[in-house]
Amino acid sequence: MIINVNTMIDLPIEKVWEYWTEPAHIVNWNNASDDWHTTKATNDLRSGGKFSSRMEAKNGSVGFDFSGVHNDVKKYSLIDSVLDDGRLMSVSFKEIDGRTFVSEDFEAEIENSIELQKTGWQAILDNFKKYAEGQGE
Repeated sequence: MIINVNTMIDLPIEKVWEYWTEPAHIVNWNNASDDWHTTKATNDLRSGGKFSSRMEAKNGSVGFDFSGVHNDVKKYSLIDSVLDDGRLMSVSFKEIDGRTFVSEDFEAEIENSIELQKTGWQAILDNFKKYAEGQGE
């Protein structure tokens, strides 16, 4: 099953792309709730390039690596990837009147409910929107 989350960001596509892809920014927005954070991120942004984000509970109780390989990267447009567990993920970017529509599709995993997965991924995307739009302030 494919799950989709999306958002509209009040920034031009070049800025959205920068904030989405650069590790110095990823560590600032890649969490679904305030009690989690990303402690380290890498992103070799090319076809065949690897990416990884270390996500941890702030209290140190649990953490995991979210990682995989990019299958296809089209600057300012598309990032298709395969996660280390074999699931596919695709993020598309489309500029509309100076704003950027970000749409993320990912294959569901079997350990958590579809609703929980969708809610968590949407929360991360909402956190990204908040971070990105706050960079100009």
